[in-house]
Amino acid sequence: MGDTLEFNDIYQEVKGSWNDGRLRFSKQNVVYKSSKTGKVDSIAATDLSLAQWRRVCLGHGIKLGTSTGHVYKYDGFRDTDFEKISEFFKANYKVELTEKDMCVKGWNWGTAKFSGPLLSFDINDNTAFEIPLSNVSQCATGKNEVTLEFHQNDDTEVSLMEVRFYVPPSQADERQDPVEAFAQNVLSKADVIQATGDAVCIFKELQCLTPRGRYDIRIYPTFLHLHGKTFDYKIPYTTVLRLFLLPHKDQRQMFFVISLDPPIKQGQTRYHFLILLFSKEEDINLTLNMSEEDVERRFEGKLSKNMSGSLYEMVSRVMKALVNRKITVPGNFQGHSGAQCITCSYKASSGLLYPLERGFIYVHKPPVHLRFEEISCVNFARGTTTTRSFDFEIETKQGNQYTFSSIEREEYGKLFDFVNAKKLNIKNRGFKEGMKGNIDEYSDSDEDQHDAYLERMKAEGKIREEGNDSDESDGGSDESFNPGEEDDDIAEEYDSNATASDSSEEGNESEDESAKKKKAKKAKVVKEKKERKPRKEKKQKDTGGPKRPMSAYMLWLNNSRERIKSENPGISITEISKKAGEMWRQLSKAEKEEWETKAGEAKRQYDKAKKEYKESGGGSASSSKKESKKSGGKKDEKKRKSAGADKDRERGGGNDSFKSREFIETSEESSSDSDRKSKSKRKKKSDDEEEAAVSTPASSEEDSD
Repeated sequence: MGDTLEFNDIYQEVKGSWNDGRLRFSKQNVVYKSSKTGKVDSIAATDLSLAQWRRVCLGHGIKLGTSTGHVYKYDGFRDTDFEKISEFFKANYKVELTEKDMCVKGWNWGTAKFSGPLLSFDINDNTAFEIPLSNVSQCATGKNEVTLEFHQNDDTEVSLMEVRFYVPPSQADERQDPVEAFAQNVLSKADVIQATGDAVCIFKELQCLTPRGRYDIRIYPTFLHLHGKTFDYKIPYTTVLRLFLLPHKDQRQMFFVISLDPPIKQGQTRYHFLILLFSKEEDINLTLNMSEEDVERRFEGKLSKNMSGSLYEMVSRVMKALVNRKITVPGNFQGHSGAQCITCSYKASSGLLYPLERGFIYVHKPPVHLRFEEISCVNFARGTTTTRSFDFEIETKQGNQYTFSSIEREEYGKLFDFVNAKKLNIKNRGFKEGMKGNIDEYSDSDEDQHDAYLERMKAEGKIREEGNDSDESDGGSDESFNPGEEDDDIAEEYDSNATASDSSEEGNESEDESAKKKKAKKAKVVKEKKERKPRKEKKQKDTGGPKRPMSAYMLWLNNSRERIKSENPGISITEISKKAGEMWRQLSKAEKEEWETKAGEAKRQYDKAKKEYKESGGGSASSSKKESKKSGGKKDEKKRKSAGADKDRERGGGNDSFKSREFIETSEESSSDSDRKSKSKRKKKSDDEEEAAVSTPASSEEDSD
């Protein structure tokens, strides 16, 4: 048999609800850790005095008793676990695990026995039920009746409110009332808060964020009393789970957070956290209401009768000594601004998120504490309103999701490194590099398979293709779009139309200029669109030129691809690229230098081959064809436009808007020519034949130009 026994899904009853957790038996102790709260119960092996195996509602259970009077009950074992647990107890604890039957007759008449913190109701020496007296909140007596009221648990669907016991009068001892004796036994172990005696110390007018207001805090030996103007709260130290001391982002204030289970209540509102806000500059001189001997005996040097210092230090020091729990402070995390927290929003309120060594805590409205062991995964998502921020999502194993939004992009690197160092499961791996790049990469980073390095290589490939286009075109792209030349062509086309058309008055020159600009703009847009189509064809037609060399990374990838496939059988193509990107980043400078040298040599060979290719006349045929096609297209367009102008003139009117800049500059010559032509028209009275005779030489001259 091993040194330990471990069991999962073991349940512990807490005020009417079953909380699951893990139970471990070792040679030194018995440890139970709750999955809900993370609270750990540890029982030293030397303190065990009782062990019972019982048939209970969730299968089988174990009842453990200690020499100090504490009782622990755990349920959820299987019948087959009895033998190995019994042997382990005999070998390591020297305690025999006995089987105990429970009474299931359903009788309501029996014997009440007080054994330590339990009240058991027995029928014929078999226990029918047991009541932990720590769950009792109030005990009231009647003539022959005792009523027990219980603390309520919000996590239970059905809660036991009270139990009444009928206590018959006793003839044996008339000096003591049996009802009062029963009540005294209950109250001696019940969790009934009674403010008897003086407080150990009092802190006046402390600012409390939850519940909101200013409260006087009275520290008693067993509980904490919050006294405000409207409400009073009494908090037993047994309900305190954790203590947190957190610095504010402004470095001038401190949060002191007390985690409570069960929470304090005000109507239907539950406060799981008590949050106090202190100023660092506020000091106090504190004197405990105890003698020095009592302070030394009670707190063992943790406190002294007279203390002085910052107010937050005094409160946290007293609470730590009385509650006997460690104070949690932020670890090594440091944000972009140097603070140990991150400004963000949760639900509708803005607050601070503190990454701790074993979890996250958000203050303050509403406070949230998430332990790493209950986190299933985290996710970095893009901001819903702006790209200057991102959201941090946490999903728990119970299926709950917490979204902390509006976190500045500058905080991403620090937060990602922290989450990665804590080995939390991140949904969208590869997101980090996307954040460091531009906004577009960041906006697509919510995909699970996103690979930032692969995206960067694609971008480099596009740049390389554009470089190919510019090199192979040999200046053709510059010729295909030249605003100056286009303006000249447009002016010639409109000159020919204007010379053949009727003249107009000089007062319409401003209209001519505006119309001319509109036409020129239209033509320019057409040229830009036509420029893109030949670019795609240039690369396809000129296939005889040398290919551009590969980069150092691509040379290394081609050499390492088969090795990656053999090391990762069944890997997909995208996964190969992702894996190769990670491996390339991990290479040292000396290892990369080999491939960079090869890439440089390939580049020199490419430049040499390209030069020889150009000298041999490569690429000239394709460029000449394209130029001829371009010029032919211009001629066809001019012919179509001149024919359209002829039709307009046939309909009976010239259009003044077709005057170009050259036509305006030579307005006197053109107007005299047009006057002569108009006179000849009136004399000969044959408009169609004369127009054909005059327009034909003009268009032929333009074509020859």
